[in-house]
Amino acid sequence: MRTEFRKFYRPGVLWALALLAAIAGTMITTSEAQAEYGDVVINNHSDAAGMRPVVFPHWFHRVRFRCKVCHADLGFKFKAGGNDINMVKIIDGQFCGSCHNGKVAWAVDSCDLCHSGKPGTPTQVHESTINLLVTPGALTPAPAAAGKR
Repeated sequence: MRTEFRKFYRPGVLWALALLAAIAGTMITTSEAQAEYGDVVINNHSDAAGMRPVVFPHWFHRVRFRCKVCHADLGFKFKAGGNDINMVKIIDGQFCGSCHNGKVAWAVDSCDLCHSGKPGTPTQVHESTINLLVTPGALTPAPAAAGKR
């Protein structure tokens, strides 16, 4: 039995199977991306254009690039929704289009990779404590249950 197992075992087979399982798992998800803590949901123009909002994975980009690459070199403001980003500018190589040009990262013709948020989600930093400070009533405590003290 042991020699039969080794006959079919090749280095990396387990890793390949794990990778295939991970890919299959991501393909069997909902059509809406789930924003993670710190992701930026951008919906300045998306709803009006009939598109889903963009879910920008901030930390995914942050671990690869220093802050200055996007915020100084590319001109992104340090405020969710602070830039007037639209597809014409991106296709022209501005903002996201500086890297998402088919050479550095995927091209802009894969709409669903970015426009994956839940329709109607406002522009925000997902789960940020700043949202609590600027959302009216967000810090109001929930009403106490009847009969409890």
